[in-house]
Amino acid sequence: MAYQIKKAAVLGSGVMGSGIAAHLANIGIPVLLLDIVPKELTDGEKAKGLTLEDGQVRNKIATSALQNLVKQKPAPLTSKSNLSLIEAGNFDDDLEKLAEVDWIIEVIVENLEVKKGLYEKVDAVRKPGTIITSNTSGISIEAMKEGRSEDFQKHFLGTHFFNPPRYLKLLEVIPASTTAPEVVDFMVGFGEDILGKGVVIAKDTPNFIANRIGTYGLLVTLREMEKRGYSIGEVDSVTGTLIGRPKSATFRTLDVVGLDTFMHVAKNVYDKTEGEEQQVFELPEFMKKMIDNGWLGAKSKQGFYLKKDREIQELNTETFEYSKAKKLKTPSIEMAKQQKGLANRVKSLVYAKDRTGEILWNVFAPTLLYSAELHGEIADDIVAIDNAMKWGFAWQQGPFEMWDAIGVNKSVERMKEEGEVIPAFVQSLLDKGYESFYKEVEDELYFFDGEDYKPVPVNEKEIDLRRYKKKHGVIKKNSGASLIDLGDGVALLEFHSQSNAIGLDIMQMINFAVDEVEKNFKGLVIGNQGRNFCVGANLGLILMEAQDDNIFELDFVIKTFQNAMMKIKYSSKPVVAAPFAMTLGGGAEVCLPAAHIQATTETYMGLVEAGVGLIPGGAGNVGLYAKHLKGMPNGVVVDYQNVANKVFETIAMAKVSTSAEEARDNNFLNFADGISVNADHQIYDAKQVAISLHDNGYQAPKRQKIPVTGSSGYATLLLGAEGMFLSGFISEYDLKIAKKLAYVLAGGKVPYGTFVEEQYMLDLEREAFLSLVAEPKSQQRMQHMLVKGKPLRN
Repeated sequence: MAYQIKKAAVLGSGVMGSGIAAHLANIGIPVLLLDIVPKELTDGEKAKGLTLEDGQVRNKIATSALQNLVKQKPAPLTSKSNLSLIEAGNFDDDLEKLAEVDWIIEVIVENLEVKKGLYEKVDAVRKPGTIITSNTSGISIEAMKEGRSEDFQKHFLGTHFFNPPRYLKLLEVIPASTTAPEVVDFMVGFGEDILGKGVVIAKDTPNFIANRIGTYGLLVTLREMEKRGYSIGEVDSVTGTLIGRPKSATFRTLDVVGLDTFMHVAKNVYDKTEGEEQQVFELPEFMKKMIDNGWLGAKSKQGFYLKKDREIQELNTETFEYSKAKKLKTPSIEMAKQQKGLANRVKSLVYAKDRTGEILWNVFAPTLLYSAELHGEIADDIVAIDNAMKWGFAWQQGPFEMWDAIGVNKSVERMKEEGEVIPAFVQSLLDKGYESFYKEVEDELYFFDGEDYKPVPVNEKEIDLRRYKKKHGVIKKNSGASLIDLGDGVALLEFHSQSNAIGLDIMQMINFAVDEVEKNFKGLVIGNQGRNFCVGANLGLILMEAQDDNIFELDFVIKTFQNAMMKIKYSSKPVVAAPFAMTLGGGAEVCLPAAHIQATTETYMGLVEAGVGLIPGGAGNVGLYAKHLKGMPNGVVVDYQNVANKVFETIAMAKVSTSAEEARDNNFLNFADGISVNADHQIYDAKQVAISLHDNGYQAPKRQKIPVTGSSGYATLLLGAEGMFLSGFISEYDLKIAKKLAYVLAGGKVPYGTFVEEQYMLDLEREAFLSLVAEPKSQQRMQHMLVKGKPLRN
């Protein structure tokens, strides 16, 4: 049977259920969101004369969840318009509508009998072949399917999303013994390709993979803190980004999750294990007392941390008093910061002969041993375990990658000296004379499966540029960028300067890349796999030249930047930009002239130059204005003033989209541009677009004049800016920047509706940029951004 999911239903509209519904709506799947019927009326409903039979009352719980989706931070929806794809209902009146859907996801209370009662009703109305899954975080999948029809059991499995579903990558797929293999295969493919998730297949064991190991690691950390006399702040200062873990480290993570939620997750394993393992999952007494006190973390504004008079204070778990949070300061921390790469940093810290080394070794060692003991029990291989921890808990290294980093032989030797029992899986690796769980063979990654090494399975749509370059080399590179042959007639220009900031080196490579592609390739992709696509032009270089009054040099740089953007725009071969994460200033300017943009869902795009006292200087003003005009329907009389107003507001207010969908709303993307839900597939998707554009007879755009609003439009834009200044919304210097921007977008002092040359507008842009960059207040803003990382309002 060929499965397709065109419509879904989510049963349960709590934070997790509504979040999953939002994620489905974000990718264009209509969703039916159902919940229980309220048992009593509120005073407000009684005052309105409503009864329990009224539809708005009966659907109230699901409807209220939809209203909350719009208010939540971080936003579950990539665009508020996606809310229209979610229909609210209730279990009593709307269960029969489940016959219309292809996938039913249950996200109700974690109670086995309540779930089974709902499944009995669902089984009676669902059509054969409908996939049904539970988002349980730990209840047995086998137990839940008992008593259901054969077709239900064949199509039933666990799909455990992590909260918030839009942002966290992990999806654990947990088959039951009766789940048809083709259903499992379909859900894995659907999870990766459509939902954009990193999918691991987990076994039906308590808390599955990530929560089992993650909870264990957190509780071991709590135990070691108490045992060895560390403070909460001290532990967090060495269990976060220093070792490749999230900034929230240990105790901030618990505060964010909520101590009550963590208690339930830990209890789930505690109730289903025994002996030493069970003891680890027993919450420490101080944590039980915190829960009794209602000190649950962020949700109660007090937990392991408390913000008091702008000071972050930590809890003393013995006295239950708060004091200023401390950090651990040891020689090994300073030495580790000098190490190149995470693996070397972690290795130097774990074996350090000081308090940092002491806490880290005593947290790492039991967590690594526990992960190895669970190999084969919670998952079939180490790749699933490592990926689950990276994708669910945002660890940069999974347990077995971490073990390789600190040295398997060296660590096992120390573990044996300390009386630890080494799991058979680890001992078999060493007995065979192997030294690591992973190894590279001809630039392909292999993992140890208990017997020998096997290739790490990779989705064909995942292109790892680091490994690809090692295998295939590069066509040309300089300090800022590399040109790579991606195969199938497509080249890729990869930025790799610091923060991927654009300098002359990248501009030179853009020119070279377009020339090379026009001669020898079908198309060009501009993309990379850094932390952000590009945070803009090299601000430090611009400030240095400005402070030295090198205006001629800056004029050359800006002209070179503008020319490079025109090179992209008028290339005879299609150029596809592949932005992701922060795509700011010059990063957005690189995308605007491309033949196609293939963004990821989480693309935060904006022209933010006003924040550093400038306006865009790399054709961004005319680029965004022209993209707005291009998006207008044919045959419609265009109100140029309305277009200019929107572009002016977007640039002057330095608006940054919170998603690729919002970037489309702001006209950085048009409706022909694409969005890759799975960021790992973005380079592949962009490559396919480049091939398709070429094979379908791509023609470069013709140079055309641009209609502008002229003097009257300039006056209108100024009126809006002055109104904002008078109302105190912007500073006097903001107004000065706004006037420069208005003049550029209006096309100078020409009559409304005049068609001007593109180069004329680029010249206006460059003149405005150069006049602002020479201003002391703009230089102060640039300096402040470089030093503090925040905009200055002067």
